[in-house]
Amino acid sequence: MSRLASPISQIKSTYDVIVIGSGYGGSITASRMARAGKKVCLLERGKEFQPGEYPNTFKAASPETQIDTPELHIGKKYGLFDVRVNKEINVVQGCGLGGTSLINANVGMEPVPDVLKDPVWPVALRNDHTTLQFAYRVVNDMLKTTPYPDERPVPAKAHSMKTAAGKMGVADKWKYTPVYVNFDIEGPNHVGVEQKPCIGCGECCSGCNFFAKNTMIMNYLPDAKNHGAEIYTVVNVRFVEQQGSEWKVHYNLFITGEEDYDAPTKFITAKVVVLAAGSLGSTELLLRSAQKGLSCSRLTGHHFSGNGDFLAFGYNNELRANSIGIGTRPNNIEDPIGPNIASIIDLRNGADGQDAMVIEEGVVPGLMAKSFKTLISTAAGLEGKNTGTGFKDAWKKFLRATVSFFRGPYHGATNHTLTYLVMTRDDDRGQMVLEKDRLRIEWPGAGTQPVFEKVSNKLLELTGKLDGVYTRNPLWTKLFSDELVTVHPLGGCIMGDDASRGVVNHKGQVFTGVSGDSVYEGLYISDGSIVNRPLGINPSLTISALAERNCIYMAKDRGWTFGYEFP
Repeated sequence: MSRLASPISQIKSTYDVIVIGSGYGGSITASRMARAGKKVCLLERGKEFQPGEYPNTFKAASPETQIDTPELHIGKKYGLFDVRVNKEINVVQGCGLGGTSLINANVGMEPVPDVLKDPVWPVALRNDHTTLQFAYRVVNDMLKTTPYPDERPVPAKAHSMKTAAGKMGVADKWKYTPVYVNFDIEGPNHVGVEQKPCIGCGECCSGCNFFAKNTMIMNYLPDAKNHGAEIYTVVNVRFVEQQGSEWKVHYNLFITGEEDYDAPTKFITAKVVVLAAGSLGSTELLLRSAQKGLSCSRLTGHHFSGNGDFLAFGYNNELRANSIGIGTRPNNIEDPIGPNIASIIDLRNGADGQDAMVIEEGVVPGLMAKSFKTLISTAAGLEGKNTGTGFKDAWKKFLRATVSFFRGPYHGATNHTLTYLVMTRDDDRGQMVLEKDRLRIEWPGAGTQPVFEKVSNKLLELTGKLDGVYTRNPLWTKLFSDELVTVHPLGGCIMGDDASRGVVNHKGQVFTGVSGDSVYEGLYISDGSIVNRPLGINPSLTISALAERNCIYMAKDRGWTFGYEFP
């Protein structure tokens, strides 16, 4: 594939629209505004990866991993795997052209209707059901959302989940998840990018090297470039500043080390600037811009949510799971690992209560296979709850554990281990703040919310149907102060009817102060930070739909037009 990003030497001083960030919200905005004939510049903190360039060994992944702790930052600040360590909750996200779409699990599902009827959303959004549903349809069409094909061999992990659901009496709640994965095209897709069908390697969360995953670099970003947008990577945007009717976007370059020696920032200008750097990135930018004098809502940084994410494992189950990515091993198309998440037990029952949850099976990336074998067997021994009974069960578990010890993670007990990712409803009371110019998340009691004990009990029941050893996330223990891990950070710049109830209005425009509903004419936010509450399902589809909706109003308010057709 040809590169999407241009050399930074080609950047111009002025544009019509500047988009900061290239995840779902940023890529969609760049595509639509370029289709409207506007001069668009997209700036991305990470670098560009194309299929074949994602790391598939621990050694290769190490230099692409950055870990930000309260004390220091480890690794380069544009590493692909971006881990944020905080006292109560840790965040894992992607850093690269395409954002977290590069390393997520591809699931595209809508929340139940009650979620979007919640009074926490702006009245104008709740009353505009038609536009939002249109936006959902557009996103699904662009990302080619589809469930795992029935005609393909059933992944072992999906079979295990389906079996457990049947034994729990909720067989009707199990199904294949809709995912952004190509299962049939071999050749140019709808935007002209060459793709190949999924081979079932399970490596979605370390980066798809086989041209099958429908990340932003397969659709919206090339569409933006096809329509004239300019894309620049490894650009560290520091803050935005209003100057008359224009906006200055101040930045420096990671690749030259300017960030390290606090060099003066460079800047470019535009009439319209869209922050789309993700829940953490956009909030950090707005907080820093506020420190530089930009007036905005006091709610900036508030209502952070981990989308109710909860991670756990069913170790050494009776049924084989085959849920570790292939890494550097040969792939077996007849025994596929499948997409990272292939199936779900949907226990929302159409409602939005504290008991509503979804349980998805996942895949451990192949580059972590050896370390995962050691970690999960140790955690199961220390904290695990064995749901099996009797000598026969104990003997079979011992034999499988012995096989794993000698033959490795793709055999025995580790090969019989399910990874669970659950989403439910947390209390979204996290707060993001700047400390010494670095973003930190504060959320006392995040991991001790009663809802997570309910989730844990449900997963124990599920594991019991497979005679496995229920093993919680090792961090979710008293030893580690019940720390949570989320891959779905939301909030920080939530929508509201006015500045006392939100940071942006229903169109994504930033409020001009601490009260009232006046907004900055050309400053928008369009990513997960504007989501008002946990969605109880993978959020990427809703983030994308809100971004499409924002673009509709951004264009309408200015008399711009764009189409959705393809040449």
